[in-house]
Amino acid sequence: MILKREDALDLLHKHVKSENMRKHCLASEAVMREVAGHLGRDEELYGITGLLHDLDVEITKGDPQKHGPTTVEMLKEFGMDKPEAFDAILRHNDLATGRQRTTEFDHALAAAETITGMITATTLVYPDKKLASVKPKSVTKRMNQKGFAEGVRRENILECEKIGIPLSQFVLLAMDGMKKISDELGL
Repeated sequence: MILKREDALDLLHKHVKSENMRKHCLASEAVMREVAGHLGRDEELYGITGLLHDLDVEITKGDPQKHGPTTVEMLKEFGMDKPEAFDAILRHNDLATGRQRTTEFDHALAAAETITGMITATTLVYPDKKLASVKPKSVTKRMNQKGFAEGVRRENILECEKIGIPLSQFVLLAMDGMKKISDELGL
């Protein structure tokens, strides 16, 4: 069983209080849906996983040993039963958990949730702070700048290439997904 989007949003609002973190989760959902559509995968499964991948980040205070496993337990308690989603959630935080990514889904979540930070940070550089102002080349250019977006791991974004999506195309997919909800994201 996968959670209905309404139930997933309720869980998100119940457990994630930070507006920025909620926006990150919404952006991750949008990007995962675009990636799933591109790959011919289940958009609902990919989207809900993107939406809930950081459900526990405030509860665990980002503790790398608990972040991920706590989300999986919460989702199981709520009745979700999707081992592939659980694996992707556990592996998106690979440095902390030590769990290497092995599946297309794992690589997709790592890349999708990370690119949202890169795109959002790039948007904030523009005077009008609107996603429509951002050029895809600006996002890829910023990936090469030292010290850019401290919390963004460039290596995670490059996971897109492990699923056959070149970085330039991945940036376009991600931006398309985020543009669809730009009002919700405040971008």
